[in-house]
Formats: sequence, structure tokens, C-alpha cells
Amino acid sequence: MHLPSITAALALIGLSAATPTEYSTSSSSSKDQGLAQAWTSKGRQYIGTALTIRDDPIEQGIIQARNEFNSITPENAMKWESTEPSRDNFTFAGADAIIDFADKYKKEVRCHTLVWHSQLPAWVSQGNFDNKTLISIMENHIKKLAGRYKNKCTHWDVVNEALEEDGTYRKSVFYNTIGEAFIPIAFRLASKYAGSHTKLYYNDYNLEYNNNKTLGALRILKLVQSYGVQIDGVGLQAHLTSEATASSGGGVTPDTNTLTKVLKGFADLGVEVAYTELDVRFTVPVTEAKLKVQADAYARVVQSCINIKKCVGITIWGVSDKYSWIPGVFKTEGAALLWDEQFNKKPAYYSVLKTIQAWRKT
Repeated sequence: MHLPSITAALALIGLSAATPTEYSTSSSSSKDQGLAQAWTSKGRQYIGTALTIRDDPIEQGIIQARNEFNSITPENAMKWESTEPSRDNFTFAGADAIIDFADKYKKEVRCHTLVWHSQLPAWVSQGNFDNKTLISIMENHIKKLAGRYKNKCTHWDVVNEALEEDGTYRKSVFYNTIGEAFIPIAFRLASKYAGSHTKLYYNDYNLEYNNNKTLGALRILKLVQSYGVQIDGVGLQAHLTSEATASSGGGVTPDTNTLTKVLKGFADLGVEVAYTELDVRFTVPVTEAKLKVQADAYARVVQSCINIKKCVGITIWGVSDKYSWIPGVFKTEGAALLWDEQFNKKPAYYSVLKTIQAWRKT
């Protein structure tokens, strides 16, 4: 397929060119202060969690309590298949419920996500639209979705997972039809409709390893900036492992220095950074030894964010292992979150809390 030049596509919308550490579970300070309380007391913005509203009073109660989480990210309710299942036929019940929850319990909302190749209805992914039509479809979707929640979202994940593992562009319907121009176009449209108080992010996974995919995300950031388009941050999803697993290809959570270097690379280009979907999985069954290694991995991630002033927040991708997405995708892996399936706080919870509490601001 012939792709138009990026300049031509942009013109369509008026643009110019270690040894595991022991983490006690009985500290009085741990009982008195929650994760978000500890984090915001140090001057940073949020500790958040992914939210699916369901009938589980224990889980929902933990999310509702402002001491643990002061930010929420809709797990699925704002994705394209949930909000525009057929062309120009919008349904906002699930997304509205998220916003109402946030208003009621005084949470920030990281809205997620506007343009993504996955959880995309077939009418988009298989529509065989030309360049101009697909850009029009993108604009209508962003206008209706971001516009509905104008200035209610503290952040929007505008473009999600546009890269392959080697740092080249993912061959999505958006890239195949529009070319790399779809990225600055999406940010331009989000800037137009999301509201002046909303930070606009590029979001992706496996950026944490300082590899070719990290370089690809830096390229995207520079691309959007080169057209004078608003882009405020880069989100590192941080779906990590504490040991080599079947799904990890032998990789494990990087050391603190590597994580810090990656965050600094983005921050040095003038944007915020955040960990947006953090979980740390391992091969089950659970053992005490594995929980300790996991706790150490969580601590490294938190410490790296502490090390970079522009790292504004951390979102954990769920509360309890009971509802984690991981066992449904990686059958032999799991136990990735801070509360176990019975809603007991795990060593990882205390490692996150103690790492924040040990931080001495300079």
C-alpha cells in the first residue's frame, strides 16, 4: 500500500511539518499510612490503580479509601470497543461510571486509551478505509470520547503500544493506512478536545530495559515535538517479572540504575514520566522466597521513580491477585499485585510503602 508522506497526512488536520531485602509486615508506620498518603507527602502526584467496577466490597473499599490510591485508570471502560462498538454509535455507561466513581471518592483519573491497535472493533480494524477517512474516524472518536470528559482526566493515554519489540512501528491499521503521521495527528486531536488541564501521554510496555524499544519511544516523543504538537509525558506500563518466566524470554525487572536511566532519557526531553500499569509476575505456585524477590523488584521500580523528579506517579494494574489479568494470558504465571487473592497485603506492598517512607527529600 502506498503511504502518504507524514507532511501530507498532517496537513489533513492543519499541521505543519541483588539479594532480596526483608520487608516486615508489622511496622506501625505501615499501618498508619497508606501508599498514596506516603507518596503525596513527598510532593509527588499520585499512586493509582486500575479500576473495574464490580460487586466486591473488599476490593472496591480498598480503591475507595483515599489513603492507598488517589488515582484510578479505567481498565477497559474507555477503550474503543467499549465506547464506539459501531461507527458513530457511542456508549458511555461504563466510562461515565468511572468518572462518577472518581468524583464521589475524590480520585484523579488517568483516562485510557484513545488510539490503540488492540480491543479495536472490527469495523475499524477491517474497514479498509483510505487515509483521509481513517483520520476523520480518529477525529470523531477522540472528539466524542475525550471531549465528553474534557478536563476531567488528569492524563490521557493518547497513543498506546505503537511499537514492535525491536523499536520499529507496529503494523496496525493506523500505521498501515496513515503512516507514522497517525501519532502526531492523534496528539493534535487530543490537544484540541481533551482540555487544557489534561496531560497527554504516549504509553507502552517493555520500555524499561533501555533497549531498541526504548529508543523507538524516544523517536516517537521527538517526532511529536518536532511538529509543535502537545505531548506531556511518556508512560512506562511496567508489566514486569521478578524471575525468568515462560513469557519473559529470560528477562527480569531491571536494576534501579537502568530504570532510572530510562526515565531520565525521557525526562531530559522535557516531559513527565510515570509507571502506568505496574505489576510484577512470577511462575506460580507462590512461595515465601518468590514473594521476597518480587518485593525487591517492586522496590527497584519505586526507587527509580523517586530518583527522577519528573516521575509524577505510579499506577498498579489492579489491587488483588484475585482479579489480575495475568493468569488469563500467561497460564503458569501470576501473583503479580500487592494484595493476594484473600486481600492480604503481600511483602511487595510493604516494600513499596517502606521505599517511599525511607525517601529523604533533598
